[in-house]
Amino acid sequence: MDFLDGYWPPIIAAIALLVILALLVLRPRQRVKLTDSAPVRPHMARRSPPEGRGIVGEAAAATSDVTGAIFRAPVHQQLDGETLAHDDLCRLKGVGPKFAEALHAIGFNRFDQLAALSPTEVELLDVRLGTFAGRLKRDRIAEQADYLARSDIDGFEQRFGKL
Repeated sequence: MDFLDGYWPPIIAAIALLVILALLVLRPRQRVKLTDSAPVRPHMARRSPPEGRGIVGEAAAATSDVTGAIFRAPVHQQLDGETLAHDDLCRLKGVGPKFAEALHAIGFNRFDQLAALSPTEVELLDVRLGTFAGRLKRDRIAEQADYLARSDIDGFEQRFGKL
């Protein structure tokens, strides 16, 4: 026991440090669960589930992304488990059939996808829209899509005019 006499303080300090670290890492996380009657605000919108199912589905999605980019083929038209219908993007003010087709070509098919765009993402997408560059910001497409994604027709018509 004489060999432990000088090592007790560091051993106790190490055990205390491990206990504190375990409490910090393993503490229960706070989870907020909203009721079904709570209004859903744009920043609280549910995100779509990840592509595919598990690691195999993710690998398959990544492979199709790369292959689609190489062959310039449309990918992700029908992902496994995705059954959401496409929204009529022409309902947005300033979006005609050609502009809607350009949005579909870069992967935007629903109002909630457009509503989730940040200002930085809008600027990055403008470059990819070719002849329609600047229209997302000028026509406030993300703001319009937010109203239509929430089915707030009255709010849309007050802000942007008759639908």
